[in-house]
Amino acid sequence: MFRLQGSKVLAVDMTGDAVKAKNGSMVAYDGQMTFKKLSGGGEGLRGMVTRRLTGEQMTLMEVTGQGTCWFADRASEINLVNLQGDKLYVESSNLLATDSGLRTGTSFTGLRGASQGNGLFTTTIEGHGQAAIMSDGPAVVLRVSHQYPLTVDPGAYIAHQGNLQQSFQSGVTFRTFMGEGGGEAFQIRFEGDGLVYVQPSERNTVAGDV
Repeated sequence: MFRLQGSKVLAVDMTGDAVKAKNGSMVAYDGQMTFKKLSGGGEGLRGMVTRRLTGEQMTLMEVTGQGTCWFADRASEINLVNLQGDKLYVESSNLLATDSGLRTGTSFTGLRGASQGNGLFTTTIEGHGQAAIMSDGPAVVLRVSHQYPLTVDPGAYIAHQGNLQQSFQSGVTFRTFMGEGGGEAFQIRFEGDGLVYVQPSERNTVAGDV
């Protein structure tokens, strides 16, 4: 069971099951625990080859045992996501942990990945269980509906879930080149029905200020 202690520490109560977590993110534990580094994002040899080819880097460890294990990473804010058979798309750098009921993989993201400088692929998580994702500052969860699409800055994007279609659009106008624009050269547009997670701190992207 995942639970938060404060907003920056994840506590996992374990009864012999396994948890996948970002390598090196364990900060404390009680009881008996074993730690094993996983290759290919925990997806075995095929996952290792896929991630090497796609450039979507993620190093996880498997934690098993009895007791409680605490995880954190660089004082990042942590958000819990409950999945009920649906799929979560998340940047690998923002993934902290998943429980044993979830599977990880990679998915093609096209121009969005290129705009963020993170490659053209992102990490997927699917199944039934909980995932813990991180953000630089408290994350904001935004609802997307058919009536209300959402446009997001690539540097603020963390993850999304639901039946969403995404497209890549340019915000470059004549005002941008004259230095009078808002500085956001490219954006991601989400349409459909689902949730988008954004952080209040923008990472550096290829599609930064023009």
